[in-house]
Amino acid sequence: MTVRTRLLSLFAAGVLLGAGPALAAQSDPPAVQTPQAPSAPESAPEPAAVAHTLDAADLAAWLDGQVPYSLESGDIAGMAISVVKDGKVLLQKGYGLADVEAKVPMDPATTLLRPGSTSKLFTWTAVMQLVQQGRIDLDRNVNDYLDFRIEEAFGKPVTMRHLMNHRAGFEEGLKDLLGYDPALAQSTEQYLKGHPRPMLFAPGAVPGYSNYGVALAGYIVQRVSGMPFETYVERHIFAPLGMRHSTFVQPLPANFPGRLSKGYRTTDAPPSPFEIVITAPAGSVTTTAADMARFMLAHLQQGSLEGYQMLDAATTARMHSPSVDGLPGFGTMAHGFFRLTHNGRTLLGHGGDTVVYHTDMNLLPDEGVGIYFTYNGLGKDGAVYGARKELMDGFMRRYFPAAAGTAPPPALASAVEDAQRIAGRYQSSRRVENGFLRFFYLLQQTVITANPDGTIEVPDGLGGVDTMRAVGPQLWRAVDGARMVALKEVDGVRTVIDSENPVAVLQQDSFANSAPLNVSILLLSFLVLAGTLAAWPLGALLRRADRATSGATPAQRRPRTVQRVAAAVALAYMAAWFMLITPVLSTDLAVYHSGIDWIVGLLQASGLLAIGAAAAGLWATWRLWRGDASRLRRSWAILVALALLGVVWLGIVGELITWNLNY
Repeated sequence: MTVRTRLLSLFAAGVLLGAGPALAAQSDPPAVQTPQAPSAPESAPEPAAVAHTLDAADLAAWLDGQVPYSLESGDIAGMAISVVKDGKVLLQKGYGLADVEAKVPMDPATTLLRPGSTSKLFTWTAVMQLVQQGRIDLDRNVNDYLDFRIEEAFGKPVTMRHLMNHRAGFEEGLKDLLGYDPALAQSTEQYLKGHPRPMLFAPGAVPGYSNYGVALAGYIVQRVSGMPFETYVERHIFAPLGMRHSTFVQPLPANFPGRLSKGYRTTDAPPSPFEIVITAPAGSVTTTAADMARFMLAHLQQGSLEGYQMLDAATTARMHSPSVDGLPGFGTMAHGFFRLTHNGRTLLGHGGDTVVYHTDMNLLPDEGVGIYFTYNGLGKDGAVYGARKELMDGFMRRYFPAAAGTAPPPALASAVEDAQRIAGRYQSSRRVENGFLRFFYLLQQTVITANPDGTIEVPDGLGGVDTMRAVGPQLWRAVDGARMVALKEVDGVRTVIDSENPVAVLQQDSFANSAPLNVSILLLSFLVLAGTLAAWPLGALLRRADRATSGATPAQRRPRTVQRVAAAVALAYMAAWFMLITPVLSTDLAVYHSGIDWIVGLLQASGLLAIGAAAAGLWATWRLWRGDASRLRRSWAILVALALLGVVWLGIVGELITWNLNY
């Protein structure tokens, strides 16, 4: 996995990992008239696929042919799935193993799994219950419900609708988000009060997926209801729906029914300890595929299941309706649900990931169908992400295929010019802007490329790219799919909106933050500084073998020694930060907790040493140029000084040289 892909897998997780201004109302960049672009050959309309009948026999046969292969080829331990249709459970099935060593099979009725961010749907359902009772107003300042204050940095209050739409404006965060030791785990209240997230955007302006925001909503449920959040959900959702194997409590209560599936990175790796999600309302549920079938049935039946009215019909319809406007054909939010169009059908759902569990849940409300499945392994090279997508896409292709395609519209006259306009480097609106994790964003961004024929190449998030053609002003559609992207100007920032991602956008990045610049600075600085240190003992050995002297005059020796010491300090500084950042690349998130604040603070303070080393390097260069040093030594001194300044540059723009412990 690349650094960016690894980060995306983290921030897609529920543990890491609405009403604002409508996207449609945001201004377009000014139109540019260009000569007619050469027309690409138009493909013929695709014939309509024949839908298979969604019944238990056909579905079981299809899954039996798909899932075992994906588990084996992806090195994933197991998966449990449930599908409902027309008010009944159509299928519940387990594949693979819940415990590899003990060879315990996956059981959809009793195997406990962790669905990560899919847990958020219970939080949003709880919110809507209180909205139905008139105890929460979606458009009221959340500070009216809290015993601490959320800053109003942009002069606008955050509302519950903003939280539901992931448009509160919060920056992402990683510290104290996941742990394994219950003794070190903070409560949701402690986390929210001790880790306030900085505001990157005005509330309602820009989507940015936020676990902090969902945890805040769960805490409001607790405050308004007068009972612990976990207790509220148990009494008002789990118990009355008959979800006996479901809980938000962490670790699991003693004698909790069912058997917890172990979670794996790969099948030959040791199982992960129980993951404690600190932003509990955002991702801490433990449940079974069978229990999730009951939750889906309640949502598909106007909020009702077997006599229990979880939500009344009007509130259920309201919850399933868009809570923020979107561009035609683009996904949006529906009071916490992702509301997307797939093969012409409306899907309401939410995915979820911890480090080792990976989930998808989707409802087709117009068809009365719901599908839920959870894998208990990451798989080789993150294979679970592709397996999860292929399973859902395959389910839709088989049972709800797209209608016959139509011939694509002719190429726009401005296609080539428009492609050049959108081409560039972008950063996600879901990001860490403050704190040392910002360093990652200097190393990679999302790159959109313009092709000579007016098409563009857009990364698909799974390591591939989609080729897209212009189908409207500043609007592109995948040549072989339904995905679209649009280019907008939002608050003066060039912004790319993805039809499949209503909780984040891509924002044009500055040259100072670009990966080519900063990767080059990182590599060249390291090579020059490492070469400076390596040349010191190597030169001495060679001179000793030849019984020669260095040729350096006394006036040159002191600045050269200072130069070498400065290089050693800078390299030690880089190595120390590398050791702290490396766990992110292997998703060892529990490393980042308040207990290492002293280490982070020490490294941040050591930035003064890096600055001092750069100053010393400049002094050494000045002395060597004033003296009688050779041209080669003078030139190398300049390179060393620039390399030392490069380390300082990376420390500043990467937020390594700072006093911020809230990352």
